[in-house]
Amino acid sequence: MSPEIHVLSAGAIEPGLIAAAEAFREQSGQDARITWATTPVIRKRIGGGEVPDVVIATEDAVGDFERDGMVAGQERVTIGRVGIGVVMRKTAPAPDLSSAGALKYAVLDADSVVYNRASSGLYVEQMLAEMGILDRIRSKTSRYGNGPAMMEHLINGKGKEIGFGAIIEILMFRDRGLKLAAPLPPEIQHYASYAAAPMTAASNPGGARTFTRYLATPPARALFAAHGVE
Repeated sequence: MSPEIHVLSAGAIEPGLIAAAEAFREQSGQDARITWATTPVIRKRIGGGEVPDVVIATEDAVGDFERDGMVAGQERVTIGRVGIGVVMRKTAPAPDLSSAGALKYAVLDADSVVYNRASSGLYVEQMLAEMGILDRIRSKTSRYGNGPAMMEHLINGKGKEIGFGAIIEILMFRDRGLKLAAPLPPEIQHYASYAAAPMTAASNPGGARTFTRYLATPPARALFAAHGVE
């Protein structure tokens, strides 16, 4: 039996990566065991000495790992990009979110504002600061270490809560009472691009290379596209 391949991945591409890992297992007979974390946490874990076989994170993070000699840059593959959306409970009336100005008003009018500490949350905080409202809403803002925890906050809310997160992650909670109210308006939309690469010190280097190369194949790309990765 082939040894399993340990993958440390950002959660924003979770549905597509799960589908790709299952297809890879059926094709190759090899299992990819995926551990999920935000990109900032992935940076800390790898910086602290953790060595998965494959790392999947934002292009910037993987580029830094390559610069530091931690990943095999020649084997690096681009997964795709993910946009940010506004998430609310399905029963909550969606405000006008068609422009940056309308979004600003909706945030000011909300009972609470929620976002995560992942890559999308870092951008949202910057966006709110540039709108000039970050300090004005700080007392009603909650931040969580990951997307699922943030979604649970919204699921359990009762007022006019408004949240921000990766569109793919929002869609994962459609059956749990949440909805994608709208993507961010085009003029302020932000895409995080993700890449995969084998670690140079991987304990299963052959499996790491095989899995990473599979992620670049047309069937794998089709699976990611079907789950919202552009």
